[in-house]
Amino acid sequence: MASPEPNRPLSAIPSVGVRIAAFAAICLSGLAGALIGGPLVRLQCDGNCGTPIGIGILIGALVAAGGMAIVSVLVMRALGEWHETTDRERAGHGPTETF
Repeated sequence: MASPEPNRPLSAIPSVGVRIAAFAAICLSGLAGALIGGPLVRLQCDGNCGTPIGIGILIGALVAAGGMAIVSVLVMRALGEWHETTDRERAGHGPTETF
């Protein structure tokens, strides 16, 4: 069996592309949360609503971005474990039985 690339150090850090994709997903979900939070407060408010709408936008963005950050971390951890498993199998240390 072929061993992992000899020049590549073993690391749990995800690749740059995966980190960029996670950052973009967090930013987009924050934007979506802001776009939902503002109109949600605007529908319920009468009169001068600048401050409540701003708070709704902020809370919507933070909640959505925070949720996506949690999902992104879990996905990157799962991806790291998957790569570790495939590296071990290539080195001959993985399970030999297939189901």
